[in-house]
Amino acid sequence: MEIKNLKTITPDEAVRVIQSGDHVHLSSVASAPQCLMAAMCRRGRAGELENVHIHHLHTEGPAPYADREFEGIFQLDSFFVGPNVRTQTQQGYADYIPVFLGETQRLYREGHLPCQVVMLQVCPPDEQGFVSLGTSVDATLAAMEIAGTVIAVINPHVPRTFGDAVISKDKIDVFVEDDTPLETVDFAKPDAIEAAIGRHCAALIEDGATLQMGIGAIPNAVLGQLGGHKNLGIHTEMFADGVIGLVEKGVINGANKAIDQGKMVATFLLGSKKLYDYTHQNTQVLMMDVGYTNDPFIIAKNPKVTAINSALQVDLTGQICADSLGTKCYSGVGGQIDFVYGASRSPGGKAIIALPSVTDKGVSKIAPVLLPGAGVVTTRAHAHWLVTEYGAVNLYGRSLQERARLIITIAHPEHREALDQAAFERFGSHYHFVK
Repeated sequence: MEIKNLKTITPDEAVRVIQSGDHVHLSSVASAPQCLMAAMCRRGRAGELENVHIHHLHTEGPAPYADREFEGIFQLDSFFVGPNVRTQTQQGYADYIPVFLGETQRLYREGHLPCQVVMLQVCPPDEQGFVSLGTSVDATLAAMEIAGTVIAVINPHVPRTFGDAVISKDKIDVFVEDDTPLETVDFAKPDAIEAAIGRHCAALIEDGATLQMGIGAIPNAVLGQLGGHKNLGIHTEMFADGVIGLVEKGVINGANKAIDQGKMVATFLLGSKKLYDYTHQNTQVLMMDVGYTNDPFIIAKNPKVTAINSALQVDLTGQICADSLGTKCYSGVGGQIDFVYGASRSPGGKAIIALPSVTDKGVSKIAPVLLPGAGVVTTRAHAHWLVTEYGAVNLYGRSLQERARLIITIAHPEHREALDQAAFERFGSHYHFVK
């Protein structure tokens, strides 16, 4: 790869700026700079570093710095626990900083976390000397603002996206070249349960709504049900391949949005190569700072914001656990409460938590009480719509006993009697079983 008027060095040379005790921020998700991470680990194995703190949102691909072999050398304190570091975090070799996704940038900008080095990926510079962060802006801009050194991997596979993703090459101190394709994810076709959940969620989405959805089969199942809708918009922390067909059909056009009208707004992307190619030089897509995408008060400016997120467990009062299995950290707070609160404040907005009624092993995800140590991400005061494959119920404005009755109606039939009995024992003789 030839880059005009730009000096590049090798990954091993670039990571020599990292010193023991430094805090290093990595760009996230599909855009994690794998060649720099591998070079950093080579220095760690050579005994050249110790007590280096690593920070990022979740990343796709290998995350070797979190492994046991680097104990005392690298300490991962992530803002979200992805599958590639879940075991290490549960075993204590990595750790997690509980934080709303929209506030990750504040950790840097307000000095709660230092940052000496930022490592990221960008597309090749244009004629004016501007590069793009491509598929992941997240908290990287905030880290760049305070970091002593910014290392960028120039990668032709990084799409040139717009919005806050566009930065001058002058803001980068060190350049490295790599042509490794970005990490991709091909989401499986929704199964019957996920499809049923998708239908119930889609029935709650009105024409002219602004959508936020997370990652996985349920969001894709929802999008697959929206072909007959009109004038939908996107303001989200991320989107995947499922939006492309709806944009091409004119279903998603952003015409009803109050801000960023006609634009799809996100802070990171994750999907197939088709998605990354689709966003390349696409002026309809704005990749923005996470402090913008996930600010509840900005979210609420759009009408009919419909936020669809998931959960690991829900209790009979509407407490939503989405980050842990009991005491074991599973994911993170993420942007759930950012969008639950933002959608709740939006004119005509709806905050939806959607989940299968049972686990793969048949254990009810609706429980009398959350598992000991479970993290409450969305409080029962924030909870509005709850959806399973058995239907949708609105908890807002409902008393605890009313909530229990409603929630039990969308639990798996095999578990309803036991949940009814638990509610009776909790609330006393005034509580009446669901018939």
